[in-house]
Amino acid sequence: MSSPSGTNPQVQKMLASLSDRWGWFVALGVAMVVLGMVALGHVVAATLVSVLFIAVLMIIGGIGQLIHAWRLKQMSGFVFWTIGGVLYLGAGVLALVRPETGASLLTLLFGATLIGSGALRLWIWFNNRAQRGWQWLALSGVVTLLVGLLIAFGWPGNSVWVLGLILGVDLLIQGWTLLFIGFALRNRQSGG
Repeated sequence: MSSPSGTNPQVQKMLASLSDRWGWFVALGVAMVVLGMVALGHVVAATLVSVLFIAVLMIIGGIGQLIHAWRLKQMSGFVFWTIGGVLYLGAGVLALVRPETGASLLTLLFGATLIGSGALRLWIWFNNRAQRGWQWLALSGVVTLLVGLLIAFGWPGNSVWVLGLILGVDLLIQGWTLLFIGFALRNRQSGG
């Protein structure tokens, strides 16, 4: 049985619970908008912090894989786990010791990922272009592909700011999204 507004009762209950916490959404949204503006104001520093954070995570991941490999010495995947752990650990240490090299490699990888993702979306659209509404997938593919190509053509010179710019924009978008959700939940709670 559905509620008067046509929404599942469980969804209504969840929305009611979230409406009581609308302030947290707004507070987190404000914090993320501020952090996004700081990152956009200092894109080189934001890039450096991003690379160092990723480096630490890679080191932890590499150590974890090596421990896992050495605990399973007798199993057939031992060599692959060991190689994976060494590569992760080595890449993390390289990025930690030489963050500019890490930023350069991450920027190149990011550009290549966008190019591949954009091309894949265009290919999927091309194979389904007769379907209604699929032009949005084509638009998404073109934009993603163009951004990837811009990053690739500007590499390695853009490596010092691309990751920081993307981090800043992402923080701003997520922050504004949380603000809008928080205000919508507040309006829902007040019945407006």
